[in-house]
Amino acid sequence: METTEECDSSSDHPHQSASDGPSTTVVTGGEPRLGRSSNALTDRDKAILDFERTWWNETGPKEALIRERFGLSATRYYQILNELLEAPEAYEYDPLVVRRLRRLRDRRRRARHEGYQASQPPNR
Repeated sequence: METTEECDSSSDHPHQSASDGPSTTVVTGGEPRLGRSSNALTDRDKAILDFERTWWNETGPKEALIRERFGLSATRYYQILNELLEAPEAYEYDPLVVRRLRRLRDRRRRARHEGYQASQPPNR
């Protein structure tokens, strides 16, 4: 069962908080995405996409933020994130984040395959 704790924030846009500080939504637990009969995004799925949009604005290492906010290991978090990147519902929810993360994932895969650093553009 998912549990969600949210601060009081009124915002007209689902991706923006009315406060100046970082979002304090904490989503823990939840069912794994694999084998789901429903294609709808869960609160945790949405929170992961929201986190990927703004995590660099927060202090601390990303892995610590993942553990604190979602109660997941970094490995499990990235497994879920990669599943989300293939879900049409995730693209509908936040197309810019999904396209950016797909592009970065593809660049890393290409780098591993071709043997260059993902942070460097390939020589063409």
